[in-house]
Amino acid sequence: MDRNGSRTIFAPLKTTFMQDSSLRILAGSASLDLGGRIATEYGTPLCAVKHTVFSDGEFRVSIEETVRGKEVVIVQSTFPPSDNLMELLMLVDAAKRASAKRIVAVIPYFGFARQDRKDAPRVAIGAKLIANMLTAAGVDRVITMDLHADQIQGFFEVPVDHIYGSAIFLPYLAGLKTDNLLIATPDTGGTKRANAFAKYLGVDMAICYKQRKVANEVASMRVIGDVEGKDVVLVDDICDTAGTLTKAAGMMKDHGAASVRAVCTHPVLSGPAYERIAQSELTELVVTDSIPLRNDKPNDKITVLGCSDLFATVIRCLVQNESISSHFLIT
Repeated sequence: MDRNGSRTIFAPLKTTFMQDSSLRILAGSASLDLGGRIATEYGTPLCAVKHTVFSDGEFRVSIEETVRGKEVVIVQSTFPPSDNLMELLMLVDAAKRASAKRIVAVIPYFGFARQDRKDAPRVAIGAKLIANMLTAAGVDRVITMDLHADQIQGFFEVPVDHIYGSAIFLPYLAGLKTDNLLIATPDTGGTKRANAFAKYLGVDMAICYKQRKVANEVASMRVIGDVEGKDVVLVDDICDTAGTLTKAAGMMKDHGAASVRAVCTHPVLSGPAYERIAQSELTELVVTDSIPLRNDKPNDKITVLGCSDLFATVIRCLVQNESISSHFLIT
């Protein structure tokens, strides 16, 4: 149990790497802990970065070690506030101006990914804008995990390695040792992901059909599938306000589920999310550390699985020009 009341597991995979003098791994302030663990798993010290904040809130970043001719890996999730995105862009620019050989942005959580299309008049396609900004800043490659929409990869003019949280979650779920496991999705948009989990584990699947009137608020929901007597696992990529997730968990219990837990890659957990999870029918919410949990919101229902080893493995394969396909359990 860590200081914020959640259980944290930082080593889903076991790997050991030799230090690589041609590589520099650095992290933005939003992902400093995760960046440090990735560097440790890779076998190299985290490169020093200085973050200076002026009295008006403007900030400056500087890389405190030489990166000339080096492979530079910058770890930063772009969850709110938007300063996290700006810091990533500035670190990329700093590395480019310091004559880095290649700049790889590791973005465990790619913010603005829910703005992947023009679904209403006069709205921006935020994910495409972010892709353009990263490319303009000087990124040569992007590594990210569980994009909200797969097509975002096509927004970039540089290679994107899109890895999947299933490589972390499936071994954990397999260890539950229940004969009544059932995979479910809290909305129809996650059907493909849930179906992949169900096929890999050899179990049945259920779907929650929801309707919204406004963003972050579920108007109605119904369950499609037989969940009676089952140990249900809800699968999703993002848990924001937890409204959909907790309502789906309640409906599963109302339909006779023996237990309900959830796995979500990115714990955004904004607004009343922590309170909703604590008061919900969920037995457990399993997430990754792509976004750090808030220390002022303890919740013993939340289990955190570390993703540092997975990213360190992919980085090593990238540097050594090896295939990373073996590290995808499902897509």
